[in-house]
Amino acid sequence: MSEKLSPDALQALKIAFSYMPNAIEVTKYEYGDHYKVVLEHIEIVKEMLLLNDVDPEEVPGEINPEHTPYSSY
Repeated sequence: MSEKLSPDALQALKIAFSYMPNAIEVTKYEYGDHYKVVLEHIEIVKEMLLLNDVDPEEVPGEINPEHTPYSSY
């Protein structure tokens, strides 16, 4: 999919991404055998953000700036 998301869809994806675990937090201990699927889902969302010119690392600071003290802004 190479088409850009609408602004509303992109905002919804950013919000959802801000609640996803960081890849480093996804372990077999926490997620069982499902951990590989969770990592794949995280990667798919990151790729879609990048296709829409959004840096995934900046999303948490944009969506919840009051809860992101180490934002790069």
